[in-house]
Amino acid sequence: MSDTDILDAVERFLDREVRPHVARLEHDDIWPEKIVAGMAELGLFGATISPDYGGLGLSAETYARVVERVARVWMSLAGIFNSHLIAAAAVERFGTASQKQAFLPEMASGAKRGGLALTEPDCGTDLQAIRTRAQRHGNGYVLNGTKTWISNGLHGSVFAVLVKTDPNADPVHRGMSLFLLEKGEGFAAGRKFEKLGYKGIDSAELIFSDHKVDADRLIGGVEGKGLPHTLAALELGRINVAARGVGVAQAALDEALRYSQIRKTFGRPICEHQAIQIKLADMATRTEAARLLTDKAARAYDAGGRTSLETSMAKLFASEAAVENSLDAMRVHGGYGYSKEFPVERLYRDAPLLVIGEGTSEVQRLVIARQLIEKNPV
Repeated sequence: MSDTDILDAVERFLDREVRPHVARLEHDDIWPEKIVAGMAELGLFGATISPDYGGLGLSAETYARVVERVARVWMSLAGIFNSHLIAAAAVERFGTASQKQAFLPEMASGAKRGGLALTEPDCGTDLQAIRTRAQRHGNGYVLNGTKTWISNGLHGSVFAVLVKTDPNADPVHRGMSLFLLEKGEGFAAGRKFEKLGYKGIDSAELIFSDHKVDADRLIGGVEGKGLPHTLAALELGRINVAARGVGVAQAALDEALRYSQIRKTFGRPICEHQAIQIKLADMATRTEAARLLTDKAARAYDAGGRTSLETSMAKLFASEAAVENSLDAMRVHGGYGYSKEFPVERLYRDAPLLVIGEGTSEVQRLVIARQLIEKNPV
């Protein structure tokens, strides 16, 4: 199946299975079981997993285009398979041969779905401050701790979990390791968090209480590699969030453009008023610039090597574009933009997640600046 065929199949699926139901599911915060099953049939849970393990093996560039199309219709859906694919990327890039064979085929099919578990109650951006601990116990480990705000926390079954295996390590990151864990005795979901937007996808706690695992669940089989493995996998996540930003920005532009041509004031469509035209022009330019940055980041990822500069730029600009466009679309709609009758109020609630998730805009700026300094020594 060609990339064009895949994109066409995604569009047909969205038109048939998502557009007619998104308003009800989103406003009632219903986990979209039927839609998730449909995404599994399409192969989206294996989008970037190699065909060697049953995945589609999409390039990051094509994957970003898929994500943009999904996010135009309902941004939450892209989050359901994004966190899952970040975990899969960590396994595929750094896991042992046996780990890849044991998990990737079922992750690619969607039989096993899950995500990445990093954040803790007192630790968000500063990952080195995590307190979840994995202690050696015989031929395995015992885990204790709590993760929070974990995507797919309730409905997922397998998670890449960042823990400390040596809390006394100096520097701290050398004592951090990444495990691939399945729910079971001592590992369960906690409470679900209620959110402003980004509904449908469950964000929940994961609680570890004397959870025992074999040593073969340590990704790569070597302790102390957890942070670099996580940061490398997050590069794909930043491309996903950037593409979601493009999708939300484009959806906001589409809604504003459509409404401005049918809404009349002073006897003419509001699209003929200069104030509205200026907003539409800014929204369109923002969207296209975000798309180009995302495409560049995806191509850099496909070429291999370090891409933190490109992915951070794309994530920063595209997520901010989504926020700005969603607000401008609401302003173009006037009072109707504040109503649940139109999609723009959902876009306005969804967009802020993008400037927070996968590293805040402030963190992206720091990453960009540090990369610039490193690449341009005096």
